[in-house]
Amino acid sequence: MKKEFLFACALGLSLTVQAKGHLDITSYRYAGPYLVSRPLLVDSTDVNAKAWSAASLLKTPLSLDAVGQAPVSDADKLPSAPAEGYALHLMQFDLENTAYGKAKFNVSEVKDWQLYVDGKLTDKQEMALEPGTHEVVLKYLSAPGESVKPKVSVDSDGEFSLHQGQSRLYTLADAMHGTKCAGVQVSPDGKYLIVTYFTSLKEGRSETVYCVKETLTGKEVARRSDAIRWMPLSGDYYFVRQGVSGRQLVSVSPATGFERVIAEGLPEGNFSISPAEDYLLYTLVQEGPKERQEIYEVIDPDDRQPGWRNRTYVAKYDLKSGLMQPLTFGYRNAWVSDISADGREALLMVSTHRMGKRPTTLFSVYRMDMQTLEVDTLVEEDGFISHALFAPDARQVLIQGSPEALGGVGMNVEKGQTPSMIDSQLFLMNVADRKVTPLTRTFNPSVRSVQWNLSDGQIYFTAENRDCYSLYRLDPSSGKIALLDVPEEMVLAFSLADKAPVMAFYGESAANSHRIYTMNLKKQKAELREDLSEKLLKGIRLGRCEDWNFVSSRGDTIYGRYYLPPYFDESKKYPMIVYYYGGCSPTSRNFDTLYPFHAYAAQGYVVYVVQPSGATGFGQRFSARHVNTFGDYVADDIIEGTKKFVNAHPYVNGKKIGCLGASYGGFMTQYLQTKTDIFAAAISHAGISDHTSYWGEGYWGYSYSEVSGANSYPWANPELFVDHSPLYNADKIHTPLLFLHGSVDTNVPVGESIQMYTALKLLGRETALVVVDGQNHHIRDYSRRILWQNTIFAWFAKWLQDDASWWNAMYPPKTL
Repeated sequence: MKKEFLFACALGLSLTVQAKGHLDITSYRYAGPYLVSRPLLVDSTDVNAKAWSAASLLKTPLSLDAVGQAPVSDADKLPSAPAEGYALHLMQFDLENTAYGKAKFNVSEVKDWQLYVDGKLTDKQEMALEPGTHEVVLKYLSAPGESVKPKVSVDSDGEFSLHQGQSRLYTLADAMHGTKCAGVQVSPDGKYLIVTYFTSLKEGRSETVYCVKETLTGKEVARRSDAIRWMPLSGDYYFVRQGVSGRQLVSVSPATGFERVIAEGLPEGNFSISPAEDYLLYTLVQEGPKERQEIYEVIDPDDRQPGWRNRTYVAKYDLKSGLMQPLTFGYRNAWVSDISADGREALLMVSTHRMGKRPTTLFSVYRMDMQTLEVDTLVEEDGFISHALFAPDARQVLIQGSPEALGGVGMNVEKGQTPSMIDSQLFLMNVADRKVTPLTRTFNPSVRSVQWNLSDGQIYFTAENRDCYSLYRLDPSSGKIALLDVPEEMVLAFSLADKAPVMAFYGESAANSHRIYTMNLKKQKAELREDLSEKLLKGIRLGRCEDWNFVSSRGDTIYGRYYLPPYFDESKKYPMIVYYYGGCSPTSRNFDTLYPFHAYAAQGYVVYVVQPSGATGFGQRFSARHVNTFGDYVADDIIEGTKKFVNAHPYVNGKKIGCLGASYGGFMTQYLQTKTDIFAAAISHAGISDHTSYWGEGYWGYSYSEVSGANSYPWANPELFVDHSPLYNADKIHTPLLFLHGSVDTNVPVGESIQMYTALKLLGRETALVVVDGQNHHIRDYSRRILWQNTIFAWFAKWLQDDASWWNAMYPPKTL
């Protein structure tokens, strides 16, 4: 038997005995004995004509929780069974494996026993175990005066460990389960918070609850399953419920719990409450003309999208009279963008669809007087704006859009470059003279969410700051932008009090899940209010995550980070997985993601996440490289970064490097294999193989090409659309390449993987295609996500760890 003693620094001493083949379990946690009595035998047999047996006492329900908290002791020191009476005993040990393998449990010296693996009773002594730390509990029965000391051993075809530490490996199950924050709202006076919790449970079940808490003490004053929000004036929270006379709008005092019905018979639809709480502004849906289901005409490329023919319009609902006044009418979509602080005016936005010229969707911004319904046009048909907000005094309007918005006043790119439409900027418009000032022209981060604070008159926003979501304050009078010091790398959402200098926000970082904070805006100091990550990651051992940047041959600093295995040993050689962005945004430092990097690292991989050219968050000139390049620059940065990372880190096995990407990243996976042979395995999820077919078939193919291929079309630029498509370079690919795709992907149709898979099969190359039935661009279904993720794990294990057992178990070789 091979023995190794490893020390884990993260959560204290961990003792691990590793073995391949046979492993004797020499120490356990023990709980018991639990006395159980023979029942009164009112009959000699039960309803099934079976006589009572002492072995049936083993089925007596008993919680397994206590044994997990017991101290570790040697097997020969287990307590003796009671002299009188039957007893149940629990023995628990942790079995750890970083690779897929089969384990056979051998139990002797005891007659009546049950085996639980990861909390589930199993009738199998031999089973396949996915990588992770597995809790094994032996529940056994002793007879009166019987001396029982069970012996347990494990036979395996992989490397299993008897783990006796204080922590365990992070797994896919940890990534999929637990309670996260889904929203935070601070009351107008700053005294209360509404926190939305989303809990993912096993077997795909989930629940959402809304809790009202005191800001300073954290005391919970209310908990509801209904969606709740704050009333803007009274400070009560409100919800909508079904009453006797229809939908009711109900407000509740957080201090007293007193409920008040504000309105009954509310129309269906989404609404905003006016600052004075005297009217609601609705955005309602008007259904468009119907077609036959069995045969129908598509009247526009976007007409393939469900609901595209429907249109939204705006209506005002007077809470006193119950009058519903339509504010817009027409065949174009209209919606509410903001309401002024005094409730006198509203900003409405209207979209116009057109074909034949970029951009194909134009947006207008109108200012409407809520009393006279008079309208003032602020922006007319600009295809590069996305949102508009009033200043506290309504004399200015803050507009969010891409660099080309408002005549291109915010552009900051090199000659010949077209800005990325996804690189979000801020502009300030004076309502009186329509003068526009670009606020973020030379500001490299890309703006995400923004609020203009009524309390201090400052503008607060989050932005993609390289691979972080940072929090900023902008002074509208000077245009100065300040980075706020917060404890998290990713500020996911924030909320501002209207009448107090209070902010609430929640976030996460590369090595922790969600935490909730408040901040006094005068002191600008964040205070932790609730640490959801502490519970989610309790007892889990994570590997280190470190930054690693390099200077490219073009002279750019290309940013990145890497994750190490939890039991990292610098003297070893590890396989590596390379990951890169899948759209236009960088691969941010989220802990909770569909691609859980810590789970990959826990299986013995170094994971290198690189932020190549074309990503937003690094400045307009950097993100503009995504436009009309279709992989150029991006591929160069990934290849160069991978080579330099390997050279700088001797513990990486340069012959065992895999790469993984989805959507645009899936295209990049395919494209990279036509450019280099440094990868030993590759995975493309929902990747584009032919830019011409994707351009026409995907729901958003042609509109995404407005971003990535601005003013370029297949018939006018075959060099871009054909020569940069992996399909037309398939003969250059020799890397084992796995294609993953949802069968009903409307973004990148499944044919993009099918045609590339077919090409590689005809070329006799090593490839596989796995289709996830019923799934769209992202794999969301609980059970399908597990199979999809395990497919990724198994493919990399086959090619990077020379272990095909997991892959063959999931996809047995077939001869047809």
